[in-house]
Amino acid sequence: FHKNKLANKIVMKEYRPYEIIHLALDKSKALFQETKFYGGDYVVIWWKEIALGQFFVEPGTDLTRDEYLNLVASAIQPSLLFYSNNTLQNKLDWKDWLLNHNAGEWNQKIATVLEGVNKGKFPATVPVSVIICTRNRAAYLNKCIECLNKSICHPEEIIVVDNAPSNDETYKVASKFDNVTYIKEPRKGLDIARNTGVKNANFSIVAFTDDDVMVHPLWVYQVWNTFNDSNIAAMTGLVIASELKVRSQYLFEKYWSFNRGYIDKIYDSNFFESTLKAGPPVWEIGAGANMAFRKSVFKETGYFNEYLDVGAAGCNGDSEMWYRILAKGNSIAYNPRAITYHEHRKDLKGLKKQIFNYMRGYTVAALLQQKMSPAAGYKKEIFSRLPRYYFSLITKGFPYKKDKFYTTFIEMKGIVSGLRYYYKNVSRLFHSSTNEHE
Repeated sequence: FHKNKLANKIVMKEYRPYEIIHLALDKSKALFQETKFYGGDYVVIWWKEIALGQFFVEPGTDLTRDEYLNLVASAIQPSLLFYSNNTLQNKLDWKDWLLNHNAGEWNQKIATVLEGVNKGKFPATVPVSVIICTRNRAAYLNKCIECLNKSICHPEEIIVVDNAPSNDETYKVASKFDNVTYIKEPRKGLDIARNTGVKNANFSIVAFTDDDVMVHPLWVYQVWNTFNDSNIAAMTGLVIASELKVRSQYLFEKYWSFNRGYIDKIYDSNFFESTLKAGPPVWEIGAGANMAFRKSVFKETGYFNEYLDVGAAGCNGDSEMWYRILAKGNSIAYNPRAITYHEHRKDLKGLKKQIFNYMRGYTVAALLQQKMSPAAGYKKEIFSRLPRYYFSLITKGFPYKKDKFYTTFIEMKGIVSGLRYYYKNVSRLFHSSTNEHE
């Protein structure tokens, strides 16, 4: 199926932006008063500082109040069951609290489930080193640091790693803040910058976020609190889209979202062993825009592979690190109360470049993980399942999955590029993942 023929059949319809609505169930009386709701919304549902769920209402959709409330109830059901330790499992009347349009009763009932989750006094600072790796994005960095400095609980240090800059704008931004340590890393590469940050961190927990991220006021506290469980070697958190104003942002959130859900998860040796035959889907664990590690784990597993990610293979330095951590028998936690907001790419060209790098890096990391664990099933994924998937998508998916075709061919191009990169650099890739210990 020729690429140009397919592209000509995809009609570029006008994109109608989605409004992101942060629906606070503990405050929103309008939810019970409105009689009609209109589409074009991406609704994130909260109880105070706890994100409970989400749903899309497509543009042009009109919903009655009861239809809207049913969407809310369905979206928050998994997290309510989780936070109640499944005590609501057989109590179907919990939905009636919401659907009966009684705001007072709803608030009283749901408080019994959620009030204890974030209960207590938060420390002013915690022994966490926050690392921001950046390159030539001073305006983003400035907003990110300002947001961090508005946290309810502050990290002991913030480290900005300026990766192969072409100007001094990053230095100027970092030097404005008394609590920021600036480090210039002249060698280009995200994982090189990450390793520089880790080696210069002074505290036992190292957390990473990106320059295009805004952190929730309790993010630092939740990162630190996750490691109160001594079994946890690393963690990731919830990433919510900060806006869906343009088509590229919507496509990313729909097909490539960093959001991993609203309930806690533990990835451990059971997860690793049970998925090894197919190849552990470590990319599902989270996103590099919201992750943290015990600094000690790097002595056991080695540092980030500097032949992966931006500046090298393109991506997946974070998930390949998670793979090594799990392969050593350690555990990784996903904590949805550690929340950040990510600004997705604002143009289709930038999105396509990003997806190309994702698939290129994914392919390289998967084959590298296969080499480290011969029993893994990544080769079958790359050489069998993925070709079947794309063949089916191209021959049967159109026009039913029209949105997906914005990136389909760049995804395949990324896989082919990843194969070339891997076989050209296999010895250096393997050495970087198995011998960089200090």
